[in-house]
Amino acid sequence: MPSRLSTWARTRSPWLFHVNACSCNGCDIELVAALTPRYDAERFGAVLVPSPRHADVLVVTGVASPQTKDRLIRVYEQMPEPKYVLALGACACSGGVFRGCYNAGQGIEGVLPVDMFVPGCPPKPEGILYGLIQLLNKVKGHDKSE
Repeated sequence: MPSRLSTWARTRSPWLFHVNACSCNGCDIELVAALTPRYDAERFGAVLVPSPRHADVLVVTGVASPQTKDRLIRVYEQMPEPKYVLALGACACSGGVFRGCYNAGQGIEGVLPVDMFVPGCPPKPEGILYGLIQLLNKVKGHDKSE
């Protein structure tokens, strides 16, 4: 059972690792906008890290195509426990306009266990921050390592 201190630390400084899995870059631009001083995601402790080995939250944009499935799984397995997945955008949530295509087909839920969905095409920075806050509230409420 995690201590109150570790849960407190986890919810005060979520480190994000972003993976673009075949997206149009609209969600990527909005994610970067959410991290700028105008929206200031750092007030919640959220920062992008360059390695999945340092990340708490995996932020995925785009669909899980046959080319990206193995890479998504590899990145997810490199993250330390407890780890959380945030599906960002309509494509990551459900496949978006590419749902059912022979070369894309699905959102990332069929590949990774998703903890929070942020819908939109692309989602606004306010929606991204709201989804991140809801994920942190979920972490406070119950921890995956229990």
